[in-house]
Amino acid sequence: MADDAGEESAGQDTSNRIADGVYFGWVIQGRNISLQLPAPVTSAMYGLPPASPAFTGRDTHVEELLQGLAPGPQRQEAVLVASLAGLAGVGKTELAVQTATQALKEPGWFPGGALFVDMYGYDDSERRLSPAQALHGLLHALGIPDEHIPEELQDRSRLYRSVLAEFARQNQRVLVVIDNVSSTEQVVPLLPADGTTAALLTSRHTLDVGARLHDLDILDERASVELLRKALFKARGAVDTRVTDALEDASTIARLCAGLPLALRIAAALLAEAPSRPLASLTQALSDVQHRLDQLTREKRAVRAALDLSYRQLSEPQARMFRLAALNPGPDLSIATAAHVAAETEWLTEQLFVELHRAHLVEPGAVWGRWGLHDLVRVYAGERAAEHPTTAGDVRGLLLYYLERATRANDYVVNLSEPAPHGFPDRTQAIAWLNAERDNLFAMGALAKSTGHNDIARDLPMALENYFAMHRYPEEWRASSEIAVRAAKALGDQRAEARAGVSLSDALRALKAHDDAITEARKAAESFRGLGDQPGEGMALRALASALRGTGQDEEAIRMSEQAIPLLQRGPNRHRAAVALMDYGSFLIDHKNYNEAIDALRESLAVLSQTSRSVMSFALLNLGIALEGAGQHAEAISSYRECIACALEADGPWETDTAARASACLGELFWESEQFDQAISYLRQAANLFTKAGNDSYAAEALKTLGLTLVDLEERRKEAGDLGPESTAQGGHYAQAADAIAEAIALTRRAAENTPDQAEPELADLLVRHCVPLIHLGRCDEAQSAARAALAILHRLAERDPHAYQSNLAQAWDHLAWALSRDGAQLPAALQASAKAVEIASALARNDSGEHTELLQTTAEFKATLLGELARASVYELARMTVAHEEENLNPSALERETGLIPPQIAAGMAWLDAYYRSCGQSRRPGPAAESDGGSSG
Repeated sequence: MADDAGEESAGQDTSNRIADGVYFGWVIQGRNISLQLPAPVTSAMYGLPPASPAFTGRDTHVEELLQGLAPGPQRQEAVLVASLAGLAGVGKTELAVQTATQALKEPGWFPGGALFVDMYGYDDSERRLSPAQALHGLLHALGIPDEHIPEELQDRSRLYRSVLAEFARQNQRVLVVIDNVSSTEQVVPLLPADGTTAALLTSRHTLDVGARLHDLDILDERASVELLRKALFKARGAVDTRVTDALEDASTIARLCAGLPLALRIAAALLAEAPSRPLASLTQALSDVQHRLDQLTREKRAVRAALDLSYRQLSEPQARMFRLAALNPGPDLSIATAAHVAAETEWLTEQLFVELHRAHLVEPGAVWGRWGLHDLVRVYAGERAAEHPTTAGDVRGLLLYYLERATRANDYVVNLSEPAPHGFPDRTQAIAWLNAERDNLFAMGALAKSTGHNDIARDLPMALENYFAMHRYPEEWRASSEIAVRAAKALGDQRAEARAGVSLSDALRALKAHDDAITEARKAAESFRGLGDQPGEGMALRALASALRGTGQDEEAIRMSEQAIPLLQRGPNRHRAAVALMDYGSFLIDHKNYNEAIDALRESLAVLSQTSRSVMSFALLNLGIALEGAGQHAEAISSYRECIACALEADGPWETDTAARASACLGELFWESEQFDQAISYLRQAANLFTKAGNDSYAAEALKTLGLTLVDLEERRKEAGDLGPESTAQGGHYAQAADAIAEAIALTRRAAENTPDQAEPELADLLVRHCVPLIHLGRCDEAQSAARAALAILHRLAERDPHAYQSNLAQAWDHLAWALSRDGAQLPAALQASAKAVEIASALARNDSGEHTELLQTTAEFKATLLGELARASVYELARMTVAHEEENLNPSALERETGLIPPQIAAGMAWLDAYYRSCGQSRRPGPAAESDGGSSG
């Protein structure tokens, strides 16, 4: 978090570091938890812009593109990336959207939907997307929680491609549309690589990306006239026959618009606004403007001429709104923002934008009430704004509006009650506003700095740090903090520069750049010390403590925390001091100083209960951990339950995550005390809450522990002979366990695409554990698949580290043998798998008998059991053969040929027969049993 739960924030480490934990995977019963909060995820798999009904003249292109997108048996050998190149305004985006819209309607082509991203590649402002920024949005649209989106471009690209490949593997093929690309470097990381997922990209340049190239030329005269006709028909209906009545004038307009769809649509809008205007009038007007722009290229003259005519038709309120839209550096502008800056009502502002849209000067955003500009139109509107005397005031008004709204929203982010937040109806709407305006807010800092409004460039990032921190936007957090540092320095404001340095340190820590974070925190502490600002110095030392902890310097972190608390307590912000005290309590938990931690956390709660219920819930969670560590289990249960009630009452994504952690801690605690019903209830609650909060890794851990608890409970009841209705109905707890672990596997698979080194061992363990309930349920084919999938992962991991994962491999082979053994026909294969398990366990026991004796005993006993089953399965056939044939005709090859049995079965069966005949006092030749390896062990 930022500085944190308050300017005003909770000062917590965002690295999810768990220290001194009793086993529950990655979080439960950890002795210190540092929260990292994922933002809610909204799927956006059908986010194409609307297709224009006036589209025409591109039938051949659409047909060619659709042929390249169609699925088929040879599709993996085809080029699945199509690149549309052409000059600005020629209709590249519209062609891509029309093609994608038709492709989505084809049954079975793209059941996974479509992704759309505008790269703003030819925009000079902050709107231009880097590949990393674009991948973040695409991954979010694919349903990947923020916590699983890596920071580095290469990692994001690998995850993105893996997710698309997985969609394709599950018959959910996705179409990716990448618009407005300016360079190869901007698009290559976004291109699919699985041979099934298809992509359309548009650019003004012909890019060398291995794509099928489609050069898009201007429309011919006939198609241009048809576009005019369709546009007027859409606007005015069949009664408007001006195009067909004056084809010569329509052809002249088409030529003056240079065959560019953008210019033609603007011309059509001019005609639609004036239904009595003859085409000859527009022809003359366009010709006059062309003469004044003869220094430009023909294509640019066409667009400029059309825009000039449209602009001259605007009323002053419309023209001002048009210019205002160009001032916003983000992708779109809301009605509320524009109304505030223009000092107009929202109703009138909406009408003005609707009128501008009818003139094809603005475009609707992703949701109603937000408006953007085509890149060429934005350039034109910016030129007009630069000529107008009100522009400077509008820029500052725009910046001040965002600063004021962000400052008010900040109090809601950390749910402060002292002072009470105001400015939004409630916290949900405040955070929704921040989510909707995030791109604009980030861009506003750069706009403020570049236009000389350093006071806003200094203050706006500080109003956003809690939002960026708690919703995991560390890149934006770092960049905006750097802007604040530079702006404060330009103003000569040393205190604000140090304050921004603290925020920068926290952002760098969130990005795991711990050394840089330490440097910035020390620099800020020295600045505050030089200014005599003790609370500021305490704030910097708190950041320094968190950064030091990230590098494992725990002793130094505790010392810095101890110095920070009294300095902060001397300042007016008691909430911030209480947060630092809560952090100190968590540091003490790291060192098992539970009683001291309890005292610190209770002292912090005395303040947090009055300042922020949200941060209070987090302190209660850590208090429960400390109480449990001190052996005060009843008090720990009470603290966890109070945490859950407090967090759910606050009702936010961060608090939901906190409640999930407390629920998981309770589930683990009740499991250890063998209160299984309570454990199951809380673990289910934890999994549900983690999922709601978008925290997949912890949801998987809760589901795994839930599954293990259900298996343990079922086995205990079977041992006790307690087979009640809930144990027998539909598999009882085994069925519930299988479902829970299957959910955990699905979540962990997704995490493994992002961080395979961390998640793959856990995934292998889950797959092995999944075998147990599956086998008990008789779903042995599924169990075999799970075991084999685990083996594939473990072999891959063992290749990198031959000495690791050997015990996991032995368990996986043993569970595969168990699943195979349930089918008598697969007993030989089961024995082979079991022999692998015994071989690995024997090698481990030779190196460390104490640790691996139990594993060796378990695997060896199961192998002996399998040998016995093999013997019983083969005895009848072998006995028949020994009676029917002479002794000299019996040898391993003959027995194998005559009986159809394999050597292990023959060896086990002959050993059993020899033992039987000896017990009867009859002498039997050793025969094949004596010649077979290990036969006597049956």
